[in-house]
Amino acid sequence: MIDKENYIKSVQFEFRRYKTLGDKTFEQLSEEELLWKYSPTDNSIAQIVKHMVGNMMSRWTNFLTEDGEKPWRHRESEFVEPLTKKSEVIGSWEQGWDFLFSALGQIDSENFETEIKIRNEAHTIIEACNRQLAHYANHVGQIVLLGKMIKGREWISLSIPRGSSEAFNRIKFGD
Repeated sequence: MIDKENYIKSVQFEFRRYKTLGDKTFEQLSEEELLWKYSPTDNSIAQIVKHMVGNMMSRWTNFLTEDGEKPWRHRESEFVEPLTKKSEVIGSWEQGWDFLFSALGQIDSENFETEIKIRNEAHTIIEACNRQLAHYANHVGQIVLLGKMIKGREWISLSIPRGSSEAFNRIKFGD
């Protein structure tokens, strides 16, 4: 039997972990750097954020009662005109995550078995959450990699820095 309460706490923890990676990347970047593209056909961080937020708003709005692909969402437009101000990128980012965490806060033992639809495909709550977690982890990974590419040697590692694994493990294991 699935421990429903533990699952929701676990998935909220993982979503927060990925949000934090994005937050820490944005802290290191200027407004101009958020718009940087490796090539003209690639997405900037600002465009990735715009896409993620469009997805979050669509997937998590009335997620227990409506299909996650809303008729008002225009996915293709998420990749056309990026947000141009750092404050817009961060404000939009926060709004998307607020929708997500508010929706997750609605899940309880009474509705845990609700069938969730995404593009008319049935999902359990676990499947829907895992699908979105994988999607957002992928895009946050892109955001972090772009940030690292942009900053080069000035990049402040968001995990255990190269060459520091042994020292980190000594601290963790008390050796």
